[in-house]
Formats: sequence, structure tokens, C-alpha cells
Amino acid sequence: MQQPQTYRFQWAGIEIEATYYSPIKWGVIAHLEIRSIQPERAPLPITETGYKSHFHACGTVEANGGDVVAQIIAWLDEAATKPEWRAYAAKSRQGELF
Repeated sequence: MQQPQTYRFQWAGIEIEATYYSPIKWGVIAHLEIRSIQPERAPLPITETGYKSHFHACGTVEANGGDVVAQIIAWLDEAATKPEWRAYAAKSRQGELF
């Protein structure tokens, strides 16, 4: 088993930490943990709680170029186009008086 790789990056003004574990469990599954750290637990388009645990087949990240951060950003960007996230983002920018 390889040592986990931890990355920090910004997306839409949110600092994110991602830890990639590959492979775990008999060499047949990999694991990606994504969490918003600044602001802490800020919602992301892939998780309302600011934390995402994602298991996937070994080699998935590597088959897509191996750049963990680029793949997470692409995932966030794609999810941010969904109506639910767009509505949340618009409401967050607007603020509420009541």
C-alpha cells in the first residue's frame, strides 16, 4: 500500500484538502477524501456537509491522467452546473434579510 497523498487547493474561494489513498483493501479499491477547510465544512457541489468519502476502483485516477487535483476540480465544476448548486450559490450571494 502506498502512503496517502494529501493536496490543498482553492475552488470558488473555498480552501479544500483532499487525501488520496491508493490502493487499499487488497489492492482492489482506492479511496479519496475531500473536505472543505476554509471556511470549515463549507458546502461543496458534491457534498452538503463539506466532507466527501469516495471509494473507486484502483487505477481510476491514473487512467484519467493521474492529476488528483485536476480531477477533483473537474468533478466540482461539473457538479456546480446542476440546478441545485446554482440555486444554492445564488442564494448565498444574495443573503437573507429574515
